Parts: sequence; structure tokens; C-alpha cells
Amino acid sequence: MYFRRVRDGMGAIQTARRKEKDMEGARLYVGNLKYDVTNEQLGALFAGYGTVKEATVIPSKGFGFVEMSTPEEAAKAKDALNGKDMAGRALRIDFAQPMQKRDRGERPPRRDYR
Repeated sequence: MYFRRVRDGMGAIQTARRKEKDMEGARLYVGNLKYDVTNEQLGALFAGYGTVKEATVIPSKGFGFVEMSTPEEAAKAKDALNGKDMAGRALRIDFAQPMQKRDRGERPPRRDYR
């Protein structure tokens, strides 16, 4: 979900949720990539299934994200490419989920070193 700050007529700041219908469900997670795959290669792979707004490979992690222009194009690309071979690896493609905050628990108190 996206959030932005807007001002009402009185100048008070409110938090409002920005809804963009054309972006909901149009972002895909692409896993099991080789580490040397580039953003351009990933975008070119998905371009055959619609308009690619953005293709991003996370460096040294083996996954990336592709944002298509519509959810229908994203679903078509997911169905066509999930499990397909790219550079010797079977791709794992799913709709991207928002990043969840991790609970790190409480840290133990620091010891007083002298």
C-alpha cells in the first residue's frame, strides 16, 4: 500500500491512502535468477507479454521484480513464464507482496564494560 500526506483546506495534514487501480496486482516477484542477470534482460523477457513499466534485479540476491502496466498483463506473464527456463534455471514467478515488518524481539541489555 502506498501512503502520501495531503493537506486539507485548513492546512492540517492528513494521511490518505493512495489507490491506483492500474497498479494493483501488476507487480511480480521473479525468483531463482542467476546473479549475472541484468535489469534489461529481465525486462526483455517480460516484454513479450505486455508493457513493462519497470524491471529491477536485486544485486547478489537471485531475485527481482517486474512491474507491468496492467494486472491482466502481469497475470498473462506469470502464467506463461512460471517454471520456464532462463539461463539454466527454472523461474519462480508470483505476485509481489508488500514487505512485512520483522519483529526482532527485545535486545538484552548491554553489559557495562570497564
